[in-house]
Amino acid sequence: MKGGKNLNSEELLKTLCNSSGISGFENSLNDIIISAFRSHTDNISVDNLGNIIALKKGCSDGNIKIMLAGHMDEIGLIVKDIDEKGFIKFATVGGIDPRTLLGQEVIIHGQEDIFGVIGAKPPHLQDESERNVAVKIEDMNIDAGFSKNDIEKRISIGDSITIKRNLISLYGNRVAGKALDDRTGVVTMFECAKELSKLKHIPDVYFVSTVQEEVGTRGAITSTYKINPNIGIAIDVGFGRTPEISKEDSLELGKGPGITIGGNIHSGLAEKLVEIAKEYNIPFQYEIEPGPTGTDARAMQITREGIPALCLSLPLRYMHTSVELIDFNDIKNTAKLLALFISSISNENLEGLLCY
Repeated sequence: MKGGKNLNSEELLKTLCNSSGISGFENSLNDIIISAFRSHTDNISVDNLGNIIALKKGCSDGNIKIMLAGHMDEIGLIVKDIDEKGFIKFATVGGIDPRTLLGQEVIIHGQEDIFGVIGAKPPHLQDESERNVAVKIEDMNIDAGFSKNDIEKRISIGDSITIKRNLISLYGNRVAGKALDDRTGVVTMFECAKELSKLKHIPDVYFVSTVQEEVGTRGAITSTYKINPNIGIAIDVGFGRTPEISKEDSLELGKGPGITIGGNIHSGLAEKLVEIAKEYNIPFQYEIEPGPTGTDARAMQITREGIPALCLSLPLRYMHTSVELIDFNDIKNTAKLLALFISSISNENLEGLLCY
């Protein structure tokens, strides 16, 4: 994908989600992300852990730094063993619900990409006790059709595995597929960078596509330490409303981002974010999180001496499945809100905003 000012965010999201990069194996996405951000930022680097850091300089001496983080890793699987018949045993990387795995097509990323399917004992042969419980990971196999000798020439223990699923367009502005958690965050940062090109902003802005969020927010820990920003903002996903989820525990699709409120979040900055949203008539929702958010915001907040942190959540249905679903309007509105918030930060008001 070539960089360019007219790069389409919808196509970027599709390219990212159709690509593969579970936690620890994200480097396959580097060229796509670097190419996308190149035309809208001033400098791009990749740190020791693999985080991609794109810097857009502000119109000052660089004494205000704002860091945005959207994690580029996805949940997935990893090869654990190959039995004598060539069946592949696997473990999960990130919080996958085993109930969603049976019958899935997968890609094993070995010396070459190998296609397979996840199977288990047919229900006809299960006894009554087995039929009444979900199949466990250890009772599933990946069948790629090879013998043990042939499959071992192509894959190895420790190779990554992803679900074979392409992003599909649904009615209106909605799309569904794998890895929208959190490649929507990466695309939101890309949209924000484009929006900032139209605005005057004092702070230097660091757009960080972080690694290994799904296994412990590791990329955010190291990149925040390196950048040492005045403000850290995580862009992730929240639980999109469906019939089985209560209103208070979910976000409505198409109604804008969830602005997180809670102990992980700097209250003064959250108030400023709400103020900007109201001033510019940008739809938003509140997401109440009394404990740690479980996002990169948590890592940001406790890095070095503590970084004032925010978290914006894009509503997403069916989280941690291969049919995650979002409304693209929420990406657009989140990016606009972020750009306007960043452009409102100055040397004159920063200290006041950060006071408790």
